[in-house]
Amino acid sequence: MPSVLATYNPPGEPLRVLYQDEALLVLDKPSGLLSVPGKSPDHADCLETRAKEQFDDALLVHRLDMETSGVFIMARNKGVQRHLGLQFERRKVNKTYLARVAGHIGEPEGRIDLPLICDWPNRPKQKVDHENGKQAITNWTVLEREPATAALPSVTKVELSPETGRSHQLRVHMMAIGHPILGDQLYAPPNVLAAAPRLQLHALAITLRHPVSAEILTVSAPPLF
Repeated sequence: MPSVLATYNPPGEPLRVLYQDEALLVLDKPSGLLSVPGKSPDHADCLETRAKEQFDDALLVHRLDMETSGVFIMARNKGVQRHLGLQFERRKVNKTYLARVAGHIGEPEGRIDLPLICDWPNRPKQKVDHENGKQAITNWTVLEREPATAALPSVTKVELSPETGRSHQLRVHMMAIGHPILGDQLYAPPNVLAAAPRLQLHALAITLRHPVSAEILTVSAPPLF
């Protein structure tokens, strides 16, 4: 299938710093910008590169999909990078996302437990696979049920709290329960893709233990959609 990077046109807005100290750098990643460089020279512009231009000690800890915006944390030395990596690996980092999905979700909250694996012939897409997939868990809470529009009969705004960090987890899980995220180039049907100018998924907040002070730190970024 065609790469979603075929028309890569990253936003030119300046780096938005949400929090910084001697150990951490927390940024607000814009939608449309890669987290790390792509394989092609045309895809060299990314959040990691931009961060290193301003903070030469910035080190990668995790990633967000190109189309996803929001809170993005980086370490400022190798020790902190290892510490944060273990927090992610041991599921000690709490992540909260905001999404707008197609359709009205009837229940106020729920839990999705569907294993995921790469859909290799259609990569980078992922898929549910109950035999070979890795465990993936997403908790969701309805925030608002939006009225119908000419583009879509109904939309639900949801808060998503993943317990695991599989590739495209939130996007595939919401599609799997019949509520694909608006503007999703990979998983939304044409009318849901066309209903928004960008993927309606935002990393709203992240909570972790500060690797130096050991205090609980929460950093958030308001969504632009």
